[in-house]
Amino acid sequence: MGSGPSPGGRRVSGPRPAPRVPRAELTSPVRVRALLRRLALVPSKTLGQNFLIDRNILDIIVRAAELRASDRVLEIGPGLGVLTERLSAGAGHVVAVEKDARLHRHLVRTYGSRTGLALVHGDALRIGLHALLRAGVDKLVANLPYVVASRILAELFKSEMRPARIVVTIQEEVADRLAALPGTKSYGLLSVWAQAVYDVAVRQRISATCFYPAPNVRSAVVVMAALEPGRVLPERFHAMTKAAFARRRKQLAGTLPRANVIGALTPERVRAELERLGADPRARAEQLSSEQWQRLVRGLA
Repeated sequence: MGSGPSPGGRRVSGPRPAPRVPRAELTSPVRVRALLRRLALVPSKTLGQNFLIDRNILDIIVRAAELRASDRVLEIGPGLGVLTERLSAGAGHVVAVEKDARLHRHLVRTYGSRTGLALVHGDALRIGLHALLRAGVDKLVANLPYVVASRILAELFKSEMRPARIVVTIQEEVADRLAALPGTKSYGLLSVWAQAVYDVAVRQRISATCFYPAPNVRSAVVVMAALEPGRVLPERFHAMTKAAFARRRKQLAGTLPRANVIGALTPERVRAELERLGADPRARAEQLSSEQWQRLVRGLA
C-alpha cells in the first residue's frame, strides 16, 4: 500500500520490494536468531522485545481473536510480524504500530504491499490510543510489550471507543490482576477498571521458553469481551477508585471525603452508602467488586 496519514497523524510507510519472510522462520528460534542478526538487531529490554516463537501459542491467540473479514484490528508492538501476518490474513483491516524504527523497516519490507495492512512507526501512547481508536477499531490483538502493557490497558478501559474484543499476551502478574476477585492479593485498580467494561478470562498461561529471548517472567493470553459496547463510565468513577486504591489499606469512609472528587462528602455519608449496598461500612478499596464500586460512585454522586 502507498504512503498516507496514519490514524495517529504519523506517516504510514509505503512498500519496498523484498522477499517475504516465511511463517516458519518466525516460529523457529534458530531462524529468528538468524533474522535478528541479518537485521543487526539486539532485542531491547527497555522496549520489552521478547519475540513469540511458539506456533501453538500463536494459534491460540488467533483463534481467540475470532477474526472476520469485516474486522478492523489494532496491533501494538508487532515486532518481527509473526502475529501481523496472521491478523492481516484473517481481518479486513489491520493497523500495526511499532516503536522500533529497525523493526518497522523490516515490517515494511516484508509485509508493506499487503492490502488492508497499515504499518505505523511510533509509540502508541505518544500517538494517542484515543486517536487510533477513533479511526475505527473492533479488536485489539497483540503481544503487548511488558513495559507498557498496564498503561495501554488502563487507557483502553477509560476510552469511550473501546474495542469490542481484546486478546493480548501480557505478563502473568498483570493477567492475574485483570481477572482477580475482590479481597485477593492481586485485586486492584486495574481489576476494577477492567471488570467494569469487560468480561475478563485468562485463556492460556505461557512458559518463558515460548519467547526469544526468554523473559524472566511467565506470560498469559488474556481474552476480554466488552460487556456493553459503547458504554461510557463517568470520569469520577476513575478518579474516585484511583484515589481509594492509592490508600488501599485505609477505610473508604476516611479516604473518599479527602479525595475531593465529589464535593461535601462526609465519613457518615460514605458509611451509609456502603451499608445501602450491603457492604461493610468499614470496607477498604480492595473489598468492593467493580459493580459495587460503580453503584457506590452513582450513589454518592
